[in-house]
Amino acid sequence: MKFSIKTIAILFLISMPFANSAQDSGVADIAGLWTDSFDLRECNFSTTGQNTYFVLQAGYQLTLKGADDGDSVSLLITVLNDIVEIDGIITRVVEERESVNGELVEVSRNFFAFCQDYSSIFYFGEDVDIYKDGQVVSHDGAWRAGENGNRAGLMMPGQVLLGASYYQEIAPKIAMDRARIIATDGTLETPMGKFQNCLVTEETTPLEPNAKEEKIYAPIIGLIKDGSLVLVKSGYLAFDN
Repeated sequence: MKFSIKTIAILFLISMPFANSAQDSGVADIAGLWTDSFDLRECNFSTTGQNTYFVLQAGYQLTLKGADDGDSVSLLITVLNDIVEIDGIITRVVEERESVNGELVEVSRNFFAFCQDYSSIFYFGEDVDIYKDGQVVSHDGAWRAGENGNRAGLMMPGQVLLGASYYQEIAPKIAMDRARIIATDGTLETPMGKFQNCLVTEETTPLEPNAKEEKIYAPIIGLIKDGSLVLVKSGYLAFDN
């Protein structure tokens, strides 16, 4: 079945009635805009939940590995048992640990909350530690919603639509990552097997106009491809929710 541009816009508004573009109240993907304003007052938030492509359950863990410019890269993503209040919302901490050639280079503590009304995952910022030779040398990229004009972004909508475009991070001059849904029927072969009916997004940022990265999410599992990294392991640790 084919949908007109007008129909797609209406469907997106139905699935995310709390989202508005800074330029108008239309859908960001149709006119080349990016949705960057979300009425979070419409959400009843929880620190635990999941939708088709994102799992926010304490103890859930993903391991992705790959190569970048000849280096071996590993990314360990763990939904921690920690919660933090950010801009009046209680969020769940998701830790990402990135290593290059076996050496830790970055640890980030990301703050997410689950909107129970629309099954969407919102992103409220991150604390960042950049490592060199085993020592923290900077906190580049750190931001929190509610500080210095920063606002929460949409990490994963509860209902996805082809072409939908939205900001994931809204921290001017620090972090402005945004995603466009380019496929909902992707397929990817990984060391964990072949995944189908995957969500494929293209991430960009106005802070780095030439930067572009593809991410792929599998139903129930979540992130299975991040740039050159692919999923090699997933499962749960012995955490309580």
